[in-house]
Amino acid sequence: MTNPIRKKESVIFVDVDDTLIRTFGTKQIPIPNTIQYVRDMFHAGNLLYCWSRGGAQYSRDVATKLGIADCFVCFLPKPDVVVDDRLELLLEHCQFIHPNNAVTHPFE
Repeated sequence: MTNPIRKKESVIFVDVDDTLIRTFGTKQIPIPNTIQYVRDMFHAGNLLYCWSRGGAQYSRDVATKLGIADCFVCFLPKPDVVVDDRLELLLEHCQFIHPNNAVTHPFE
């Protein structure tokens, strides 16, 4: 019997301000590339977390308004402190994607 090879899910953190939305005064303008990226990565089976300096509830509220709240595992504030033995090397294994470049991703 053959076992299907299961691909490892990627863990993806998505910021809110200037990533999912741009804010001008009181107006919030969606960034379509990132919103579609979130949907695509969710449907590809990845684990997505939404975070913001504005806090967890703010992240949830924006994702809800954009219709993508169901794509996220949870909503978080951005950390103020990270405790890890890797220090400055913590993110060396991460890929950083600018919202303007949030298109088809190799994790699919």
